Amino acid sequence: MKVLLAEDDAMLGKGIQRGLEQAGFTVDWTRDGLATQAALRNQTYQVLLLDIGLPGLDGLQLLQWLRAEHHGVAVLVVSARDAVQDRVAGLNLGADDYLTKPFDLDELVARVHALSRRQTGRAEPDMQLGRLTLRPLRREALLDDKAITLAAREYDLLLVLLEKPGAVFSREQLESRLYGWQSEVASNAVEVHVHHLRRKLGSEWIKNVRGVGYKLVAA
Repeated sequence: MKVLLAEDDAMLGKGIQRGLEQAGFTVDWTRDGLATQAALRNQTYQVLLLDIGLPGLDGLQLLQWLRAEHHGVAVLVVSARDAVQDRVAGLNLGADDYLTKPFDLDELVARVHALSRRQTGRAEPDMQLGRLTLRPLRREALLDDKAITLAAREYDLLLVLLEKPGAVFSREQLESRLYGWQSEVASNAVEVHVHHLRRKLGSEWIKNVRGVGYKLVAA
């Protein structure tokens, strides 16, 4: 899952980014409101972690812009402002959730997962397609109830494909979901991950739509 972190505090931002990446998320980090707005215009994210007190364009202004543009990203406000009126203001402007600082990283991870489930219309934390099950909270994959060992990028790719079974994802879309700004991406990276997944799951699970991309189907 790809997350945009908008946080101007360098130490806190670095800690959140590292913690989320260790939990399996791909994280881009911006430090002011205008950079956050530009990132949202040019990239696709599932969740935005938004600090209210951003320089340049504050979090509430960003929320107003996002919802006026009918932008579908889920927004979790992460703020030191804990007054009821601040939480109400954020939620009324279109935030999906509000978390006050300081917070426990495990709670943040759980809330991001919950927002992701809401975005994809899933009530349960587990994802299933036929004989295949993913448990995102534990980063586990099972085929016929037997655990499969997947590398981090393999798991992330399978997670993206399983969000919309049968939908075709282009190589560019998959690269965007799997890698952050700072990552160097080999031209055949997605093809390599697909090859490894087919070897571990069976070639029938991931179909190549010639000239378009890849889709996941029940086998």
